[in-house]
Amino acid sequence: MQAMVLEKTRTPLRESECPIPNPGDGEVLVRVSACAVCRTDLHVIDGDLPKPRLPLIPGHEIVGIVERAGPGAEHKEGERVGIPWLGRTCGTCAYCTGGRENLCEQARFTGYDMDGGYAEFTVANGGYCFPVPDSYSDREAAPLLCAGLIGFRSYRMAGEALRLGLYGFGAAAHIIAQVAVFEGRRVYAFTRPGDIEGQRFASELGAYWSGSSDDIPPEPLDAAIVFAPVGALIPKSLRDVRPGGKVICAGIHMTDVPSFPYSILWGERSVCSVANLTRDDGRRFLQLAPRVPVRTSTELFPLSRANEAVTRFRGGRIKGAAVLVPDAMWRGS
Repeated sequence: MQAMVLEKTRTPLRESECPIPNPGDGEVLVRVSACAVCRTDLHVIDGDLPKPRLPLIPGHEIVGIVERAGPGAEHKEGERVGIPWLGRTCGTCAYCTGGRENLCEQARFTGYDMDGGYAEFTVANGGYCFPVPDSYSDREAAPLLCAGLIGFRSYRMAGEALRLGLYGFGAAAHIIAQVAVFEGRRVYAFTRPGDIEGQRFASELGAYWSGSSDDIPPEPLDAAIVFAPVGALIPKSLRDVRPGGKVICAGIHMTDVPSFPYSILWGERSVCSVANLTRDDGRRFLQLAPRVPVRTSTELFPLSRANEAVTRFRGGRIKGAAVLVPDAMWRGS
């Protein structure tokens, strides 16, 4: 099968011919239809996350068709499924039994601990796959599997905020902005300085205000979600939220947070992080998304051009999400 393989961090992916994997107990072999590029993929490729399994096929925003089901698998051949970042957990620890399986210390993650979706086929634990809403095409659905799910978990942690700031208006923010507007929130979108097109895009999606991450919003925010992996945005967003406001760090990796005066945290402001996702997050969001309806903005790339997609995504030159499709499907589209 065609695959893009990470052999060493901080190096380009190599196009390879790899054996088609076999599903084990409870697993499914999935023919990949689309795999979106996530910022977490960049952190894996760039060596920001410790000890990925190498060599590795990245990718964890996967949509595809079950080709073959292993013994005891929950899905049948021919079903369309979505495969997220959370690949499996122990199921018995206090986190798993307490509704916080995202924190399981034995968890394994797609495209990090096990091969992911930058390939024609992948294997996944059927119990951690989701049915994909029929109203979405493969390419539209792929970004929902992480940008949407982690964004939704972050959004839920922000509580009942009426004035919600989104810092870094990329794949996750453009999805969650639609959910927030649908639920009657005011969205304040912060982009990279000078990104006028990004600010215009946010306004098109219903943002109440859009501007640069350097700008001060026109009124204090009730909560802020920081999607950009920039530690300097934490003190900035703390200054932007009102007393009692929350700052949610949505990324798996962030540059160091600079020191800041206690006065901007005082007033019962809080800072917390979001780690991974639970299957409950996935079920809830994938039921909600068609009701909004969430529409994903995507740019399509053949799998062989994954390095180009990653580079453009890293540089903020993708409107919405980059999505990879196997070359055979690209030629047939």
